[in-house]
Order: sequence, then structure tokens, then C-alpha cells
Amino acid sequence: MTGRQREAERTLSELRIFEVLAKYHPVLTGTVPLGLDVDSSDLDIVCEAHDLDEFEQDVSRAYGWYPGFETHRTESMGFPASVVNFQTTCFPIQIFAQAIPVHRQRAYRHLIVESRLLQLAGEEARAALRQLREQGMKTEPAFAHYFRLEGDPYERLYELADASDEELLALIAAAARDRQRDAN
Repeated sequence: MTGRQREAERTLSELRIFEVLAKYHPVLTGTVPLGLDVDSSDLDIVCEAHDLDEFEQDVSRAYGWYPGFETHRTESMGFPASVVNFQTTCFPIQIFAQAIPVHRQRAYRHLIVESRLLQLAGEEARAALRQLREQGMKTEPAFAHYFRLEGDPYERLYELADASDEELLALIAAAARDRQRDAN
């Protein structure tokens, strides 16, 4: 566990976020669990909320006094969503909620496939992705760049969440061949 991951664990524990939001099935996603976070990375939490008004009221009661607290509505995957942001002493927090089970939401599926790709591709991939992140690249575009994914990085990673290990290993091998060819 990295130092930032320990600090994130401490922050989330102090906020009691998983207890306060338990009925919304909160899950930490994003770069911190992957160990690819940079100094400006936030803690991304996804939730399943079928009543966004009630969700926003619950979150506002619990965290509305934090600096930068704000909520706004958006749409993702064709469903309305609520996004809550606020700042703690160590991390910006973003909580995303919509009426889709967490395990089907984009951020969760990205986390799963990104974790699998890192496990299968090894430490060289992690180091290269960390470097891309430190250069300012967002996570999904960094994965798309490194693994040579065509099209919209967010869509491609969402689709790859259902891929088998064999399919991911083939993708990793093809990307390595492409990088080697480009280096020569």
C-alpha cells in the first residue's frame, strides 16, 4: 500500500463515508486504488441512488459544511446522475451517484479492467502509466495510449471490462509489439 493509499484510507475512515452512504453501496474507484494517483488526484466514490434528491440531501447533511461543497446534475450512460464535490485537508472528494448498480457503472468497470491490465502487464506498464499520469494525462486516455486502444478511451475500457484474461493478454502483446515497432 502506498503512502497516499494509506492517507486515503485514513481520510475515508474519518469521513465514515462507507457507513454514512451505506444504503447507496459506495465504492472507491479512480486512480488511488490503482496506485496511479498524482498529487492532484481526488477520491472518486460511486454510489447507486434511485432518488437523487434524497441522495443529495443525505450527502449535504453529512458533508455540506466542507470547503468547496457543491452538487450538480449530469447524465451518464443515458441516466441522470448527481455529482458531489468537496475538499478535505488531504484530498478533493467526488461522489457520483445514479440509478445503476455500482458494478455496472462506468467508473467501477474502468477500475476493474484497469486493475486487471496492470496485473497482467506487470510493473513496466505501471511505471509507464504513472509517467503518463505525471505528465498530465487523464487515466483512461493514458491506458488507451499505452495499450494502443482505438476509439473513445472511456468506451473502450468500459467494453473491455468483460474481456477474458486471454483477450487482455492478446491486447497487451499487440500493444507491446506496436511500441517496439515504433521504437525502432
